[in-house]
Amino acid sequence: QVQLVESGGGLVQAGGSLRLSCAASGRTFSRYVMGWFRQAPGKEREFVAAISWSGVGTDYADSVKDRFTISRDNAKNTVYLQMNSLKPEDTAVYYCAARSLGVLGTTRSSSEYYDWGQGTQVTVSS
Repeated sequence: QVQLVESGGGLVQAGGSLRLSCAASGRTFSRYVMGWFRQAPGKEREFVAAISWSGVGTDYADSVKDRFTISRDNAKNTVYLQMNSLKPEDTAVYYCAARSLGVLGTTRSSSEYYDWGQGTQVTVSS
């Protein structure tokens, strides 16, 4: 099990940028596939991006591809989500999540992630 704490959310104008961070506890962070999800009011939680152990493998939802970048620093036990060209429809609570220790492969299914952070609010004004 890993504890996850997100930070970096806030209020930004459309077209602006934010960088979210997710700090993880423990000494085995490098062996967790990590993902970012988001949930807007009245909507289901949706996949945003995922990254493999090494950071070489990434996957993005079509709605954020070419605008968002997921990365990780295993030495700092942290995964990031750089969000550029933000749109009002990006407004949501953003969550980071971890798959089970040692499991390979990114996935877009939230049910495949077992540890979740508390979320950080991102609000994009028009």
